[in-house]
Amino acid sequence: MKTHTYFIESFGCQMNQSDSERIAGQLESMGYVHCDQHGSADIIVINTCCVRESAESRIWGHIGALKHIKDHNPDTLIIIAGCMAQKDQQLIFRRAPHVNIVLGTQNIDRLADILQDAKPKKKLLESGQFADDGLGQEAGQKKHQGISAWIPIMYGCDNYCSYCIVPYVRGSERSRPFDMVLAEAQAFARTGGQEITLLGQNVNSYGKNLPDNWNFPRLLQKIDREAGIPRIRFMTSHPKDFGAELIEVMAAGKNICEHLHLPVQSGCDEILRRMNRHYSTETYRRHIGQLRSAIPDISITTDIIVGFPGETDEMFEQTLAFMAEIKFDAAYTFLYSKRSGTPAATMEEQVPLAIKKSRLKRLMDLQNSISLAANQYWVGKSVEVLADGPSKTDSAVYSGRTRQNKIVLWPANPADFPGKIRQVQITSAQTFLLRGEAVAERKD
Repeated sequence: MKTHTYFIESFGCQMNQSDSERIAGQLESMGYVHCDQHGSADIIVINTCCVRESAESRIWGHIGALKHIKDHNPDTLIIIAGCMAQKDQQLIFRRAPHVNIVLGTQNIDRLADILQDAKPKKKLLESGQFADDGLGQEAGQKKHQGISAWIPIMYGCDNYCSYCIVPYVRGSERSRPFDMVLAEAQAFARTGGQEITLLGQNVNSYGKNLPDNWNFPRLLQKIDREAGIPRIRFMTSHPKDFGAELIEVMAAGKNICEHLHLPVQSGCDEILRRMNRHYSTETYRRHIGQLRSAIPDISITTDIIVGFPGETDEMFEQTLAFMAEIKFDAAYTFLYSKRSGTPAATMEEQVPLAIKKSRLKRLMDLQNSISLAANQYWVGKSVEVLADGPSKTDSAVYSGRTRQNKIVLWPANPADFPGKIRQVQITSAQTFLLRGEAVAERKD
């Protein structure tokens, strides 16, 4: 009997990676087996992202390249899923007639049912209104494997930042029941899982649609106390509703990692207003002060958009000054990308590409110097590291991450294995990683 196989390629954020796990689970519940080559798969799934134009262009290239596979084997089922599928449903069929199914974000949990009804050559569009369907649905979901797992706690976004397309392709905020989230974390712990990341477009909004006054700090505290997971992370927090209660829970938590990703996007108040971010640089500055007071060794990372419409040289200088003041451990920096359908796309004073690129280089140069200094702080210290496995570039070197989410490399030890938590003495620092020596383990 022939084994039926599937291949999934994911683009974009951690939520997309989590969605791909859900897709894989449904396919495996139907008897499909994962394979590493799309050319030999019976079902090919491209899980898409449309946050930035550059990502979207790459995805169109990948979709187009699948035509030769379809020509060679017409029975191959090609599925385009995710955010771009939600946004460009009909366009995908027009530009890529070799695609069989376009699956919007709100219907990911219906894939198994769709495949039961759909014949391989049939064109099918699954999209429509966002609903709560699937928020608590665990049937057919792929069991988490490995040492780390993404666990969504909510879907959608109500913030409507003027540059962002996410609310339009993922719908309004819907929170998963707290007992479902806890059960998923506990189940992963029983498999030997060492680390989870709780996911949401804005985790601080968790619980708005739930009874009994559930909110994110309360959920985080419960998972810390009851999940049995040594390391707990979360992303992403929005500064507008970040507050003292969450800081208190983070500081008191035994298993909550000392790392926070808190996107600021700009260090200029006028640009933040244009972005519809609903906080000021002073509010953000106050959050950082409270965090560092409560958790002295916390690592803070952020997102920055360069070249937002209307950003002048003076406004950009404000962002540089703000970054020099806050001293982020790392920053994910992006050129502003116009997204059709968002308010920012029609704003006047669009910044020329050459200026955006020049500003981005200056910002990255500044951040790299700050990141190096932040990493040098750890030289000479012994840190707790969760081992991921051998380095991809050198099998004689092991790689892992600290609780502060810093990459650490050290000479491989026969006693090391993926998932092991051990101490590493840091001997040197680079901009993006630390190097060290494994601390000898005591033999009691």
